[in-house]
Amino acid sequence: MPQLGESIAEGTVTRWLKQVGDQVERDEPLLEISTDKVDAEIPSPAAGILSEIRVTEGETVEVGTVVAILGTADDSTTEGTAASDEAKPTGAQSAVVASGQQLPAPSRKAGGGSEGRQPSRSSPAVRKLAREHDIDIALITGSGTGGRVTKDDVLAYLETRQTPEAATGGTVAEHPGLTARTEPVSVMRKKIAEHMVQSRRTSAHVHTVFDTDFTHVARIRKAKKAEYEKAGAKLTFLPFIVRAVTRAIQATPVVNASLDGDQVVYKDAINVGIAVALDGGLIVPVLKNADGMSMLDLCLGISDLAARSRAKRLKPDEVDGGTFTITNPGTFGSALSLPIINQPQVAILSVGNIEKRPVVINDAIAIRSRSYLTLGFDHRLIDGAVADEFMARVKQAIEEFDDTQV
Repeated sequence: MPQLGESIAEGTVTRWLKQVGDQVERDEPLLEISTDKVDAEIPSPAAGILSEIRVTEGETVEVGTVVAILGTADDSTTEGTAASDEAKPTGAQSAVVASGQQLPAPSRKAGGGSEGRQPSRSSPAVRKLAREHDIDIALITGSGTGGRVTKDDVLAYLETRQTPEAATGGTVAEHPGLTARTEPVSVMRKKIAEHMVQSRRTSAHVHTVFDTDFTHVARIRKAKKAEYEKAGAKLTFLPFIVRAVTRAIQATPVVNASLDGDQVVYKDAINVGIAVALDGGLIVPVLKNADGMSMLDLCLGISDLAARSRAKRLKPDEVDGGTFTITNPGTFGSALSLPIINQPQVAILSVGNIEKRPVVINDAIAIRSRSYLTLGFDHRLIDGAVADEFMARVKQAIEEFDDTQV
């Protein structure tokens, strides 16, 4: 299990792309994994034959765990070796655990209490999550390596505790004539849910909406479209918005900051995350140092990150280090939305659909291309006046965009 980012301690195998006995080439995609930060295809570190899969689909293990064995056609190694390892005394058990096989979970006393139970192994983040929900972590049987309690274990325990069956001791009656289909929640969906709830609990969310005129930008796009296509780029509205945001951040740096306890952390870099919708989820790859990029670089960078997000080809550092996020539900027709802040950031911009609307200009009706831009901000750090000042700068930068920069 590779280390996909400094803060990531575990990963979930979501799909094996090869099966036992398959020939695998070096750097050929071997499996897909999901973490707190990214879904990714993992390439094979060497050529060979996949002789053993030790971590099944859906299983979550710590970074560094052996998930599979690669060998040659002459190898007859793994099954006999693994069996003999299991028979060895305590000194060899660490090797079994490290290879992804679990030791028996600690037993409970009758009655399901925690008395006499061995202490549960878990990370600080998992113990914090358990405390927030007033859960005795000793009551949870861990599914991780060596019986380690994972975040998914805590969330699953919480779900069972909150179901009607758990509350009443009975079953839930179905309505006559109604049918239902059930399926397991994906790892990505679980992580998104966890992050969104955490953000709501952490930040004091406030939103402000600015009606913005994109008519001038639309004219620039039309004039420059062919030129950008020759350079291999599609000139959308999003690069204009990113450019306006980075200029506004330079004048209002607190929007690009974060909170660390009682300290305000002002970031030197402006790294803009661009939310990308995937089948069954969402991911936010990051344009590093976006304020120093040309319009062509922004076009190419946004397109590249989106394409590799959907192909699960992102590198770990391409989803880390964001300081401000832009989400664009307007591409699906949404007129206005109230986005949730991407922690540990303190602000996020949502872009509504850009459409032609009648407006009053100099006491006359005119047709203009307009959009609602919504800033979600953390009121613990940013006041409404500062948020509106930032948005006024974004609006002005778009409506008076310097076409010499394109």
